[in-house]
Amino acid sequence: MFSEDIHLRKWGTVGDGYLGPAFIRKFSKGDILYGSRRTYLKKVAIADFDGITANTTFVIKANEDLIEPVLLAHLMLSHNFTDYSVKNSRGSVNPYINWKDIADYEFLLPPKAEQKRLAELLWAADEVVEKEKREREILQNQIQIYINENCNAIGQPKIPFSDLVDVNPTTKLDENEVSLITMPDISEEGEILHQEKAVPSDYKNKGLTPFQENDILFAKITPCMENGKGAIAKGLINGVGLGSTEFHVLRPKSASDLYFCYYLTMSKRFRKLAEKQMTGSAGQKRVQVEFFDFYKLCAPSKDERKIIGEKLFKMDSCISALKQQISLSQQIKQELINKVF
Repeated sequence: MFSEDIHLRKWGTVGDGYLGPAFIRKFSKGDILYGSRRTYLKKVAIADFDGITANTTFVIKANEDLIEPVLLAHLMLSHNFTDYSVKNSRGSVNPYINWKDIADYEFLLPPKAEQKRLAELLWAADEVVEKEKREREILQNQIQIYINENCNAIGQPKIPFSDLVDVNPTTKLDENEVSLITMPDISEEGEILHQEKAVPSDYKNKGLTPFQENDILFAKITPCMENGKGAIAKGLINGVGLGSTEFHVLRPKSASDLYFCYYLTMSKRFRKLAEKQMTGSAGQKRVQVEFFDFYKLCAPSKDERKIIGEKLFKMDSCISALKQQISLSQQIKQELINKVF
């Protein structure tokens, strides 16, 4: 279950692996599932299949004589309900709510006819978000297909990826302020979410990784690498940055190869092969520098690589615009929920 997402996105099948003794609650299609731990995360979902869940998830059946199930689920996503649930939770490290602590929550309940209209309205708002998510997923898949079809030129000799990039090159540091970017500051969708000002001398003995504007940051440690963490270093303070030691820094030897090289490193095929080459103990596996020599491709010509990279950048820009639109649609939906309740 995901925060503020009324749909179940991931599940397993009984018998596929060890289930554990906590999975004791049966649910049926149409039931509402509510995460009772850390209720500020607003994990509420309507089941669209029969299944079982753990004892930390409440299974709620709406009294359909009184309330539309869809309306009840959206009520539980409202700010008022969440505030009530958080205030009545117990524990500090991993707060939880007991059913009796939220069972007495009171709210204004519209007549059944009005409930149906409101439920249809909220479901329509949700469908807008779902449609935009599907469009984003289609574009993301198209990027992967485009990379697979265009980043290897049949008939060209194979070259190591390191022929196109310098791996962990030196970056000159002085006393000017630079950007500090940690692993949590990088998203799994190629974004730099946050950066702070830093003076290099303050971090001299911290072993951070230096890089410069337009370098490619590639997460080398599990699970960040498998999850797709990476970004182009842009908008750096004075054009220089310091980052996690768990980044490999890739600097294209030709500026025109920037987007080609970046999107290649973000492709599923590239990451899958890198995963197979990781070394180290469980939980501490890393991609070694030698991988960039090991990975070989039939590289298109320099001009073609520039065209391919620019095309991928445009496609990715469309995904970014869709992501912003999804965020806006979700915000509108949440405001609608709060107004209804």
